[in-house]
Amino acid sequence: MFETLSDRLTSVFSSLRSKGRLSDADIDATAREIRIALLEADVALPVVKAFVAQVKERARGAEVSQALNPAQQVVKIVNDELIEILGGETRRLRYAKTPPTVIMLAGLQGAGKTTLAGKLARWLREQGHTPMLVAADLQRPNAVQQLQVVGERAEVAVYAPEPGNGVGDPVEVARRSIDEAKRQQYDIVIIDTAGRLGIDQEMMRQAADIRDAVSPDEVLFVVDAMIGQDAVTTAQAFMEGVGFDGVVLTKLDGDARGGAALSVRHITGRPIMFASTGEKAEDFDAFHPDRMASRILDMGDILTLIEQAQKTFDEDQAAKMAGKLTSGESFTLDDFLEQMMMVQKMGPIKNLLGMMPGMGQMRDQLNSIDDRDLDRIAAIIRSMTPGERQDPKIINGSRRARIAAGSGVTVSAVNNLVTRFFEAQKMMKRMAGGMGIPGMPGGRGKATKAQKKGKKGRRVSGDPRKAALGKASSASDETEPAPPKQSGVLGNLGGKLPPGMQLPPGFDPSKLNLPGPK
Repeated sequence: MFETLSDRLTSVFSSLRSKGRLSDADIDATAREIRIALLEADVALPVVKAFVAQVKERARGAEVSQALNPAQQVVKIVNDELIEILGGETRRLRYAKTPPTVIMLAGLQGAGKTTLAGKLARWLREQGHTPMLVAADLQRPNAVQQLQVVGERAEVAVYAPEPGNGVGDPVEVARRSIDEAKRQQYDIVIIDTAGRLGIDQEMMRQAADIRDAVSPDEVLFVVDAMIGQDAVTTAQAFMEGVGFDGVVLTKLDGDARGGAALSVRHITGRPIMFASTGEKAEDFDAFHPDRMASRILDMGDILTLIEQAQKTFDEDQAAKMAGKLTSGESFTLDDFLEQMMMVQKMGPIKNLLGMMPGMGQMRDQLNSIDDRDLDRIAAIIRSMTPGERQDPKIINGSRRARIAAGSGVTVSAVNNLVTRFFEAQKMMKRMAGGMGIPGMPGGRGKATKAQKKGKKGRRVSGDPRKAALGKASSASDETEPAPPKQSGVLGNLGGKLPPGMQLPPGFDPSKLNLPGPK
């Protein structure tokens, strides 16, 4: 969503990196480019003015003029201000002291309230809670049935005493749901309310009546991140008519310009609490202003990537694989398939790579990545016999033709997979051998006991006669004469450089005309 804004800001900062010192003209030009980038991203004008004014004020201060790298300091200032405009810090849900905690969803029709209710319930269930969904949208056709389907997929209970489609009183349903939750011992109630295509008094009155009937602990305003400036107008209307405690952004995976995310919080003063980034139930998480600002500035989102990996990868399987690598056991195609399936569970490969710093410059390559390639690789491996997976060296021409026919690919695709696997297997063996890194298992840099013993200094006896005998034996043990000591800056390195890097014969480094210390 923030691709255009990210590209513009990245180009602005790249032009600053060549400057050792920033003048007022440079700061004004940078501020102008930032203003244009924000306006093109559909950010509200009052937000743009406040943001640019704060950046200019800080950029003209001592923190930039005295910085060793002014360009990086300006990037830091923009990052700090983006974090501030997005909410400053992550806002967590407030839970009731006495269950159940009541969460009411409000917003326009089409913003994705019903789908989001299921995502939020699933997210809370994973946090250890027992949520219950309440079908209080009785106006929209099949809204009750949709919530029941969403609840079934999220594996949470749904309270739907009325059929909907214009039948039933939503305020009474919401009121009775609290008693039902207490009776069934659900600790969280999520109420899905009705919306309209536009703002009207009937919708506002109904939402306010539900709010008064259940006294929710959190009222969340659900807004479609793709509607741009209308998001600000709608948010202001709901703030005045119903009031809300936090904002939930949906459809952040769309191709809109994303100005709503930067505008709603600043205009309403309410934090963005959650973000929905896809159609799947797991494409939902708490909103982190610092991580979003980092993504906008193409600095990656490593923390989210780590959290997704921790949720997806099984610790026992990871420990088993790590033990297999360090012990030097062979890395098989079964292991390769298992690791690939784990990575695929984390989400689209394009999204995962997009969380790495600097990937905005490779957006065209990322857009060309097709997750179906992983499915083809899995089909090829699953078309092999257990023996072929354990030892791919036995896969000859006829076997490759059989595997290609079984997986629906060409023989060249099988050849490419086998070749790449052999390369990966060699890399794994090098990792198991430590690749010569000191401290790694099997590494060539590991000192032997004899070497460690040799590092200890010889003990010199207090008896002068024994000390003389010790020096004599030490001199006789040396098989090579010590290299002549050279003077100059590089003189001490003459006999200590590794093979292939020794100084040429007769080279006298003391004759080099090196600059002296300043």
